[in-house]
Amino acid sequence: MTITGVILAGGAGRRMGGVDKGLVELAGKPLARHVLDALAPQVDTVLVSANRNAVEYRKLGCAVVGDGEGEGGEDYRGPLAGMLGGMKKAATPLALFVPCDAPFLPTDLAARLRAAGGCDIAVAHDGERLQPVFCLLRTTLADSLAQFLADGGRKIELWFDRHNVRRVDFSDNPGGFANINSPADLARAEEKLKCHHG
Repeated sequence: MTITGVILAGGAGRRMGGVDKGLVELAGKPLARHVLDALAPQVDTVLVSANRNAVEYRKLGCAVVGDGEGEGGEDYRGPLAGMLGGMKKAATPLALFVPCDAPFLPTDLAARLRAAGGCDIAVAHDGERLQPVFCLLRTTLADSLAQFLADGGRKIELWFDRHNVRRVDFSDNPGGFANINSPADLARAEEKLKCHHG
């Protein structure tokens, strides 16, 4: 079964001063590019789910999909809206979702989530907490998700609870889920990359 990778880039970035986090530069490259470089070898095709700066995201070489009906502006419906946009656009049975601000994305994320098998949703657990925006979904769940959002649902875990979910243990690589929420996080990530390449 083929997989569409979807980079979720629709967040409001409030803790970063309202900037579009996927376009924030880390070591000279936008965060979304770091994520794409780690994700692309694991999947068959990659989409970016974004509700602003589509032109910038297209420069990554991916199709860009919005997250709903005329959304944008201040009305951020959260990552589930981005997931729905990605599931509707994906032409594959499975979609792997990751956030745009996780530059150390595990390079075996797709393989390990897929190995869970026999479930609707496989989601990463870093050993301490569930990482719900790092998940592999059957794209046939789009109608269920659309209904959940139409009913006012926003919390990922509440929607997950309606389906057969497997948690996949990534406690051997908790740093793979580190995301950049603040300028301090960005500075730490710069240091980490310097150590890697230094």
